[in-house]
Amino acid sequence: MGKNGLIGVIRRIQRFPVKSMGSDIVGTAELRWNGLAGDRQYAFVKTNDRGRFPYLTGRDLPDLLLYRARYLKPEDPKTSTLVVHSPKGGEYDIDDPALCRELSEAAGEPVHLMQLGRGHFDSAVISLVSTTTAGRLAQAHGGDIDLQRFRINLLIEPADAESWERDWLDKRVTIGNREVRLRTDRPIERCVMITLDPQTAQRTPAIMKTVARQFANQIGIYGTVEQPGTIGLGDSIRFSD
Repeated sequence: MGKNGLIGVIRRIQRFPVKSMGSDIVGTAELRWNGLAGDRQYAFVKTNDRGRFPYLTGRDLPDLLLYRARYLKPEDPKTSTLVVHSPKGGEYDIDDPALCRELSEAAGEPVHLMQLGRGHFDSAVISLVSTTTAGRLAQAHGGDIDLQRFRINLLIEPADAESWERDWLDKRVTIGNREVRLRTDRPIERCVMITLDPQTAQRTPAIMKTVARQFANQIGIYGTVEQPGTIGLGDSIRFSD
């Protein structure tokens, strides 16, 4: 920990407009009670799946990670048009039936679009990871592991080079000078999604083994928003009184 309770500074802010698709990296974002504005607002759902988790994800269709969704007005995702760039070369509005047909064909089963104002989250609404974690992973794995595999919202560079996100658990923190506050709740349990390369969608099963054996299957931490507001790159994060 640095001076005056300094944990570190924000080095990347990213949201995922469509569940399991590529990230949208931004310089500033509104952090709301239900997470970053525009994060996981849309998902494609397997029409004939009546189970508890009917979402179409990279587990079913790895190439879904190669689709890139972006808001035409990134500062106002609530009203912005969302467009999706396909790895096959096309670009669609999110509600274009042609996109649904393309994904249904690729998945081998019918899917349909679902929009949810509170976000399609598996567990919690905001996630954090430290830059230090990249080095720990590389040392344990014997080679670099891209932190993008973990689909984290906030990448934090710690003030203390030895610190990482596990040191921040079960605390209240303040972001920047805007009185945005979070509570850091628990580590994130990992699944096979981390074996998918975010750039190629190729699987590397050995990464799952490294995380399971060396990190108790936990990378990153979840948080709960206690005071919403706007956050930006370079904002400091400090322990709150």
